[in-house]
Amino acid sequence: MNHLMTALSGLALAGVMTTAVSADITVGGKNFTEQQILSNMTTQYLEGLGYDVQNRSGMGSAVLRQAQENGQIDLYWEYTGTSLINYNDVTERLSPEETYARVKELDAEKGLVWLEPSNANNTYALAMREDDAEERGIATLSGLAQAVNVGEDLTFALNAEFYAREDGWRPLQEAYDFSVGRSDVKRMDSGLVYPALRDGDVEVGLVFATDGRIPAFNFRVLEDDQGYFPAYALTPVVRQETLAENPELADQMNNLSALLDDATMAELNARVDVERQNIEDVSQSFLEENGLL
Repeated sequence: MNHLMTALSGLALAGVMTTAVSADITVGGKNFTEQQILSNMTTQYLEGLGYDVQNRSGMGSAVLRQAQENGQIDLYWEYTGTSLINYNDVTERLSPEETYARVKELDAEKGLVWLEPSNANNTYALAMREDDAEERGIATLSGLAQAVNVGEDLTFALNAEFYAREDGWRPLQEAYDFSVGRSDVKRMDSGLVYPALRDGDVEVGLVFATDGRIPAFNFRVLEDDQGYFPAYALTPVVRQETLAENPELADQMNNLSALLDDATMAELNARVDVERQNIEDVSQSFLEENGLL
């Protein structure tokens, strides 16, 4: 009897183990709202296409990247600038197109394939309240620089890291040829910049381009018309081995990528972070509205 129970237990355990590793595609994601939305959306989308999907979101960036290189993660959404700077140690300033081409080339050597980039670029940006920007006639960083240089009263909110970075506030002023006195710069935590700008405590704030509070608070992101900020184009990245086994996956993910831009991601992020909607519901409704589910 004991031998029978042991055998049955072994079979049961084998069944559990088989189930745990039976996913055709393992989708990863980082540990912030935008990434959780994307990993959940990708999971629902691929399941709707008939894949057996395992979702492993909520990981740190470096850990997630290592897991993909090791074959534990098949697919996740990465930012071009993150791979260029953090994973490949490239420090030269490149255009968005050059950045994508470089990471595509470098990561191919590691068995990773960059699919088509979306138009969502979660990079640093400077923003103003929409009505204030409209009244002042400022739409670009060059326009902002001109306003500063003619003496308009503008106060800036920046996080401490960007203020001090070698590729941050000082070289940005040099690139656009303007100068802001220390008394006109308020350094604060990134999360506090948004309410400070919304409430009129400052006129210009450092934001992330796809943050949900941008549309929620009616901010205008100023165009980086000289291409100062690095490109962080949101792109699906898949293991070459996975793509070889599922060649149709490239077109399928490219179809999803084509639907995403800054405004779309900001709206989706806002539905979760500002309106407190459920991530699964936000993901599902987006897929349904776009005929992907």
